[in-house]
Amino acid sequence: MSKLNKTGPMGQGPGTGRGLGSCGVGRPRLFRRIKFSPDVTYFKPRGVPLRHLEVVELSGEELEALRLKNIKELDQTECAKEMKTSQSTFQRILFSAYKKITEALTEGKAIEITKTPY
Repeated sequence: MSKLNKTGPMGQGPGTGRGLGSCGVGRPRLFRRIKFSPDVTYFKPRGVPLRHLEVVELSGEELEALRLKNIKELDQTECAKEMKTSQSTFQRILFSAYKKITEALTEGKAIEITKTPY
């Protein structure tokens, strides 16, 4: 059996072509440009103490995606360039943000805006 049959095309993991097999370790997270940091980091339904609420975490990059798309009214290609990411990654970030906000609004949860750790 040749080495090519035991491993991927570049001698990486078994036939994956990615070098990682199924070990669960992915590529390092890329830096995305975030030009906005909010002063307020919690939003919650009025009249309900925060200790009684479930919290949905919205990342800094999700907030930046929402700001660029909805406040600055840029198209997705321009938004992706601003954040130094691909258009498909920007779309995933935006979809995640919309889903989290919708969940919080429809299910009466608090929203915490978390700082991106880079």
